[in-house]
Amino acid sequence: MSGYITGTNLFPEPLTPEEEKIALEKFADGDEEARNLLIEKNLRLVVHVCKKYANANIDQDDLLSIGTIGLIKGVNSFKVEKGSKLSTYVSRCIDNEVLMYLRSTKKLNAEVYLNEPIGKDKDDNVITLEEVLENDNKSIEEIVDIKMKIKKMYHKIKEVLKDREKMIIELRFGLKGEKPKTQKEIAKMLGISRSYVSRIETKAIEKLAEEFKE
Repeated sequence: MSGYITGTNLFPEPLTPEEEKIALEKFADGDEEARNLLIEKNLRLVVHVCKKYANANIDQDDLLSIGTIGLIKGVNSFKVEKGSKLSTYVSRCIDNEVLMYLRSTKKLNAEVYLNEPIGKDKDDNVITLEEVLENDNKSIEEIVDIKMKIKKMYHKIKEVLKDREKMIIELRFGLKGEKPKTQKEIAKMLGISRSYVSRIETKAIEKLAEEFKE
């Protein structure tokens, strides 16, 4: 992903509308390979959405991990019958996931200020976290839905994750009221490699994502 951001690498081309339609139909029938294909072919959306938060004082790998969680949730919960495009829907899910993380970080980390520049819009104007949060209006129904999902997420973390998976997820996303930690910091704490932390985190996220399939 970092190669894509710097222009030194490219993701595979996205699916054609016909290929995407077939993959969605297969996924609806329970084909996990089709689900994985939809996630893989839309990874470029994670980078595209996360680019506008590049100056938000968040470790790049952390930012992309958070965006990928949003992508997985988006693919898992997408409903063809609702009429929206998959790319539009998952882009919103990615954006929401990053914003939720920024909100939690804002509460926990005094170094994140509302008026701090976090990127630029399409017209090259500087945007701040305050502007992003103010423009992210949600209805009462959406707020209640988010709160219910957060409650369910905490329950599932305790229910489906192994002890080490649970520990790493709690540390990575500051779920116990502490500042979220990077994979490097967790690896040092536990005396294991960063790549091993990444694998455990990915497996834990996939387990949780399975629980949120609709």
